[in-house]
Amino acid sequence: MPSATSTTTRSKTTKETLGPQISAGVVTALVGFTSSFAVVLAGLQAVGANQAQASSGLLALTLTFGLGILWLSWRSKMPVTLAWSTPGAALLATAGTVDGGWPAAVGAFLIVGVLIVLTGLLPVLGRLMAKIPTALAQAMLAGVLLPLCLAPFKSLGSSPLLVAPVILCWIVLMKFAPRWSVPASLLVALAVIGVHIASSGVQIPAESLVPRLEWTTPAFSVEAGIGLALPLFIVTMASQNIPGVAVLKSFGYTTPWRPSMLVTGAGTIVGAPFGGHAINLAALSAALAAGEEAGKDQKRRWIAAFVSGVAYLLLAAVSAALVTVVAAAPAGLLEAVAGLALLGTLASSVSSALAVAEERIPACVTFLLAASGIAFAGIGAAFWALAGGIAIRWVLKSREPLTRA
Repeated sequence: MPSATSTTTRSKTTKETLGPQISAGVVTALVGFTSSFAVVLAGLQAVGANQAQASSGLLALTLTFGLGILWLSWRSKMPVTLAWSTPGAALLATAGTVDGGWPAAVGAFLIVGVLIVLTGLLPVLGRLMAKIPTALAQAMLAGVLLPLCLAPFKSLGSSPLLVAPVILCWIVLMKFAPRWSVPASLLVALAVIGVHIASSGVQIPAESLVPRLEWTTPAFSVEAGIGLALPLFIVTMASQNIPGVAVLKSFGYTTPWRPSMLVTGAGTIVGAPFGGHAINLAALSAALAAGEEAGKDQKRRWIAAFVSGVAYLLLAAVSAALVTVVAAAPAGLLEAVAGLALLGTLASSVSSALAVAEERIPACVTFLLAASGIAFAGIGAAFWALAGGIAIRWVLKSREPLTRA
């Protein structure tokens, strides 16, 4: 029979062993949620969601990818983490309302889920995605992000006393603790909103603080399918799923690709009628659960991912309260936080788009078309940017033999 001393020693060792995994998992969830939920809200509201529908979308996303993390990390015993598509939300924020309104946007989300499932089932679809030039996909994303990343500085001109503390906090934390720069700036923004609510006498109904799922019957249109679903799928794959695989590979893990696509695709399909636009492999936040901060033993880092899934489910419980508080924010403040959250993504997208000299002109055309917000036949700028960039690339490539001749 083991002695009390040996039992205590084993218990202490277990706690010390699990400590890094638990802390890394909680940090992963906190950073992942707080650094980009403002972008998700802005995107959902831009394509027609009201406050209740946007709150439902945020809840649906958090629940589906939280449960997906629990399943994938447990089954694979690898630190596989999921997230909502932040670049996809940024795309929604610049797309605006599509023909058919919010139900058509929900239909587009459903199409994205089906496409992600098919990517897991049909290798040919994954190979087709790989044929899209990386420079053009990143240039399209950069063009989509540009108007959003300008928001903090535009708001600084119109509401300096409200926005300046948020930007100042972000700058200071970028210097000393970059990981916490956006969450900290969000806390400052919430403090500003709190002061605004107290001083203006805004009343917040208690029932709006309770998270609720709101069903929307999907509608389908060609314009929403081509102009919203297709770019959303491409951005999610190119800017989230593929980098997510690369991040895990850099820490020595081989991503379970097919199960990941099936889980994220099915999660997107389930969440779409409740307002969830897309879930996917985590990219930047994936490193928090897969790196050395999650413990020295690589075989046990999956626990960090599992803990992050539990933490996300707990955060889902406060999602409605956050949406309600943010809804009372002064004009421009939410957009400022969202823009700061996307600056790092914009920088990396621009760098990737211009990395190869031969791709720079097509990439610049793609970037400018996406940033212009141009639309034809009810189809938004993201689709035309990618189509235009591919056309310019083909024309320039086809000139090369003639030039050499």
